Amino acid sequence: MSIRKQYLKTRPICKTTFRLSKQESRDAKHIFIVGEFNDWNKIATPMKSLKNGDFIVTLDLETGRQYQFRYYFDQIAWGNDPEADNYSYSSYGDCENSIVNIQAT
Repeated sequence: MSIRKQYLKTRPICKTTFRLSKQESRDAKHIFIVGEFNDWNKIATPMKSLKNGDFIVTLDLETGRQYQFRYYFDQIAWGNDPEADNYSYSSYGDCENSIVNIQAT
C-alpha cells in the first residue's frame, strides 16, 4: 500500500493517490476507498483495477486537514493502510481508521 501526495501550487488542493498492490488486494474483484472525503459512502469512490492486479485512485483533498478512511474489499471486508500517517479509534465498528494528513500549503 502506498499513499502519494502532490500539492498543487495554484490551489489549496493535494492530489492524493492511494495504491494497493495485487498482494494487498486480498484477491478482491472490487475495492472502494471510504472516508470523510466522501461522507463514508461505501460505494462512492471505487478504486481502478490495473492490468498488473494493483488498485489505484487519486483524490483531490483540501489542504490543512486530516481525513479518516478505510478500504472496503468486495463490499465484505474492511482494511486499513499500513502506510497511513496515523490511526484513530472508531466506536462505529469497534475498529481503527487510517488517517492521511494533508498539510496546509
